[in-house]
Amino acid sequence: QVQLVESGGGLVQAGGSLRLSCAASGRTFSSYVMGWFRQAPGKEREFVAVISWSGGKTYGDSVKGRFTISRDNAKNTVYLQMNSLKPEDTAVYYCAANLGYSSKWGEYDYWGQGTQVTVSS
Repeated sequence: QVQLVESGGGLVQAGGSLRLSCAASGRTFSSYVMGWFRQAPGKEREFVAVISWSGGKTYGDSVKGRFTISRDNAKNTVYLQMNSLKPEDTAVYYCAANLGYSSKWGEYDYWGQGTQVTVSS
């Protein structure tokens, strides 16, 4: 069982930056693949980024070159550094944990409660 708690969301102007954190409980955090997803009102949940237990990373096309996912296994935490934010990045951001490497939200077993990111123009 893994419990996830996101933090770091907020209101930022276009072009600004935010860093999201996701703290995980459990002694096996380092075994899990960690993903970030987002969902805007009226839209489907969208893949943002994923990081494997060994640090391999994949990004969604809309965030490549702007967002960076990282993890600190000693702190049971995964991060999402978001730079050059755009109004279209506005969404609730969720972290998720899974044993398999995937960009499909339906394949993730554990989810946080989400944190709101709002980018003003």
